[in-house]
Amino acid sequence: MTDRLILDVHVLQNVPPSNLNRDDTGAPKSAVYGGVTRARVSSQAWKRATRRYFDGLLDPSELGVRTKRVAELLAERITELDGSIQGAEAWAVAAEVLYTATGSKIEPPKRKVDAAKKNGTAEPAPESSYLMFLSSRQFDGLARLGVEGAPDIKAFCKDKDNKARAKLIADTRHSVDIALFGRMVADSADINVDAAAQVAHALSVHRVENESDYFTAVDDRNSQAEPGAGMIGAVDFNSATLYRYAALDVDLLARNLGKGLDEDESPATPVRRAVEAFLDGFVSSLPTGKINTFGNHTLPDAVVVKLRSSRPVSFVSAFEKPVVADEFGGHLEPAWARLADYIPRVERAYGDEATETWVLRLGPLTEKDSALGSEVPSLRQLVETAGAAVSARLERRG
Repeated sequence: MTDRLILDVHVLQNVPPSNLNRDDTGAPKSAVYGGVTRARVSSQAWKRATRRYFDGLLDPSELGVRTKRVAELLAERITELDGSIQGAEAWAVAAEVLYTATGSKIEPPKRKVDAAKKNGTAEPAPESSYLMFLSSRQFDGLARLGVEGAPDIKAFCKDKDNKARAKLIADTRHSVDIALFGRMVADSADINVDAAAQVAHALSVHRVENESDYFTAVDDRNSQAEPGAGMIGAVDFNSATLYRYAALDVDLLARNLGKGLDEDESPATPVRRAVEAFLDGFVSSLPTGKINTFGNHTLPDAVVVKLRSSRPVSFVSAFEKPVVADEFGGHLEPAWARLADYIPRVERAYGDEATETWVLRLGPLTEKDSALGSEVPSLRQLVETAGAAVSARLERRG
């Protein structure tokens, strides 16, 4: 079997009344698992929350931007490099370079053009027809290319070598978030990036029924002669103990990242930085749906991290039979007991393939069979220990 490097992250987290991720009717998302309805938070919601958490962890140079307004962003960098290229000219240069690099037409949206004509305003900036994900370093490289070809950008971009350069810039030096979560370029599949991280939909370990909060709001300017509510409404919510899971293909992450910012640094250094950012961000982040309404700011009660040498393994089957609260109430303690019993059974049956395990847990509710691996006292130590282990394995490979 080919030796691989996989980081699995398992999380148990209590969430009080909340609506983290709603469907098209405004209700919290749900799924049927084990024959009963569970609370669900989509993988997209938690990946978005993780990406946003990176803003406080990583330097902007290590991150990307996903937007339709790529031409404006690139034009700004072109102008920073050469102040003589501004406004509409910079937009035109940026649009041509982006088209050459990605195959995507970058032009002003028709509805905005029509609105500008109707209102007598300036023509809007060109945009891509879909969200485009580029790293900060890719924007910098394409900006330098645009400045170089600015005197006659169309002729410059028709040159075979310049086309190849533009493609290469767009397909190298990926940011941490692109390397982790991937990128699809509809018009140029050859510069797509396969995601190194896989994030499961979070599921409650128990049956869940959505509830509805009926609310009223009073008009502050109403007089005593005008009793009654100025507004009435309802918001759906639920509460749950969630099982969250993510898997990180460290080898694919390394290929996606390529060389680091510093040519003299170890190839394992940018990978370690990305692994630590992902682990910290995934564990600590929280989707912000209806957060002002419910203030459901919780952190996980238990985190189990495994570094494997074969394939990813989720332990969601531990909860296929829904957890039932005991006589004193609560789902966390029986959920942890279920997980602590299930993990060794799986690994005895299938082997642990040189697995390393670290456990971060809070309080007496997660005491049962807690010797699943090396216990760490804090998230910081968990992140640093896992990052060091990944780095050491990569360096041993040479």
